[in-house]
Amino acid sequence: MTRKIKVIVKSANLELIGELYNTNTADKVWEALPFESTVNTWGEEIYFDIPVTLNLEPGARAKVEIGEIGYWDVGKSMCIFWGRTPASRDNQPIAASPVNVFGKMNGDPKVLKSVKDGDEILVEQF
Repeated sequence: MTRKIKVIVKSANLELIGELYNTNTADKVWEALPFESTVNTWGEEIYFDIPVTLNLEPGARAKVEIGEIGYWDVGKSMCIFWGRTPASRDNQPIAASPVNVFGKMNGDPKVLKSVKDGDEILVEQF
């Protein structure tokens, strides 16, 4: 079964769909849905607190692909990457520290450029 999530940023009038991988992190995030939070930005990444507490899994990594969804254990946050971050050396997104990559956004995640610090975000099962 493919598990999909809907990410809604009302103030930016955005709705994005993502697919979750078959990982423990994805299972825990799925079970916690729906949740609301407040967005933080870090370069071309958004991240926000979620009601999930996990450790890093084997395979956690800082170098991620555009559109990937990660769980950052340091901030208990969900991260969505669409380009350069302050840790990047080129256009490859680099997380602040390793994350559990547990999904990928469908479509063009660069639409997240319009999202600002403090925007309210809702994530739900789709």
